[in-house]
Amino acid sequence: MQMIEKIAVLGAGRMGKAIAIAFAYAGLNVDLIDAKQRSEAEFEQYQTQIGADLQQELQLLEKIQFIQADQQTFVLDKIAILSKQAATGILPSCVLILEAVPEVKQAKQEIFAWLDQYLSQQCIVASTTSTFLVTDIAQMISHPERVVNAHWLNPAYLMPLVELSRSEQTSDEVLTRLKHFLQLIGKVPVVCNAKAGYIVPRIQALAMNEAARMVEDGVASAEDIDIAIRTGFGLRFSVLGLLEFIDWGGGDILYYASQYLQKELGERFRTPEIIAENMRQQRNGLREKQGFYNYADVDIHQYKQDVLRTFSDRIEKSKLKPPFNILQSTT
Repeated sequence: MQMIEKIAVLGAGRMGKAIAIAFAYAGLNVDLIDAKQRSEAEFEQYQTQIGADLQQELQLLEKIQFIQADQQTFVLDKIAILSKQAATGILPSCVLILEAVPEVKQAKQEIFAWLDQYLSQQCIVASTTSTFLVTDIAQMISHPERVVNAHWLNPAYLMPLVELSRSEQTSDEVLTRLKHFLQLIGKVPVVCNAKAGYIVPRIQALAMNEAARMVEDGVASAEDIDIAIRTGFGLRFSVLGLLEFIDWGGGDILYYASQYLQKELGERFRTPEIIAENMRQQRNGLREKQGFYNYADVDIHQYKQDVLRTFSDRIEKSKLKPPFNILQSTT
């Protein structure tokens, strides 16, 4: 598959700058385009500020030992900051453009109307929006088959995940090419269909709201809830995905727990039909070698051993492993 080389990021806000750093870190030249029309003097001042912002981000990455000093210079040299006027000369040759302008419908419509004049029909257009459906974005530009939403998690230069959202019109070739490209630069892309929200935002919105409710209801302090998340929830689900964990523990366990919580706390804990159907079909997970995943050809003993080994490694790296024989050694 041909490498995507000519890349531009439209919008030099927090997300735009972070994505530009991610591309440059991978060794790609990237044009970071100012999305606003400015005078020459205004742009020179803006360009200086964006350059300083990029340098500050890279200095932070060096301080936390994510990059080295020479890599900081390398990354900066790979990013060109262009005015909106200057960008018209490079856009026709772009193979991929990431749109990262503010989440305001009028701003999106105006920038895509302007952009549409200069792009080739083959250019992949990926919006970083976390608000608008890909179907909404596709209506703002010609050739909707080349439009994808690409939701990066902050900070984009650190977080591996990129959630790609496609519409029915999105070309399979466009999606495959973008996914492959992201994998080449060290990202972890996943694909979801055009629905409200993405994978992580939908799950984390539920979790964060429930955490806030528990403070509101006096269930626990904010500090204790966050300790529980960091040392329990977070550790567990960094090893097993949510659906994999359902299979690990048993879908029937989740079903009965949800029934109880729904009775005590309300409809937000209602069991999804897919869990009930899996129970009816005896697809509760590892015990039956079928759940959300198929374990028919999996060595269950080896699988469990591998999971527990990874879990043990995470606990050690998090400095949460208790000392051996601690009570005896302190007496």
